[in-house]
Amino acid sequence: MTTLPDRPHTALLVIDVQNGVVAGSHNRDSVVANINTLAGKARAEDVPVVWVQHSSDELQRDSESWQYVPELVRLDGEPLVHKRYPDSFEDTELEAVLAERGVGRLVVTGAQTDECVRSTLHGAFVRGYDVTLVGDAHTTEDLTEYGAPTPEQVIAHTNLYWRWQSAPGRRGGTVDTAEVSFAAPDAG
Repeated sequence: MTTLPDRPHTALLVIDVQNGVVAGSHNRDSVVANINTLAGKARAEDVPVVWVQHSSDELQRDSESWQYVPELVRLDGEPLVHKRYPDSFEDTELEAVLAERGVGRLVVTGAQTDECVRSTLHGAFVRGYDVTLVGDAHTTEDLTEYGAPTPEQVIAHTNLYWRWQSAPGRRGGTVDTAEVSFAAPDAG
């Protein structure tokens, strides 16, 4: 149902599951395991797995904290998009990578829920993509000392509001890992 013409395919997007990003994140190990499950399923179904890797002053490129967690292994040929802003589309090659593969629907996983995941969900949606968030495959750290809700509340709220996201010609949605389908949903 995407508004992007001639883009019938789906891709799995893995955002910022880097050592320095998820080290203290809520349910880190189960989220990483779920992402691994999804990557395996995507590969078995010949669905592109697109990796996004953030760098900043605090997350220096090529440092140990910048590296993806060791449990997740990007295969040769799987695109890696480098970014410096929360929205994975902003000033990156992500749109070109997806267009080249005919992708109009994204299945989104990663970290951090309340920054890069949310920014990318909205960035994809306003660009015309259908966007499915995997509710048990994204996480965030505890930022309550800065006035944020607990990680559990941030994740639950994001899952709740994204479940009902829709706009003309496109839709959002939230599913758990076991419910993920990479087949295009019916247009109805």
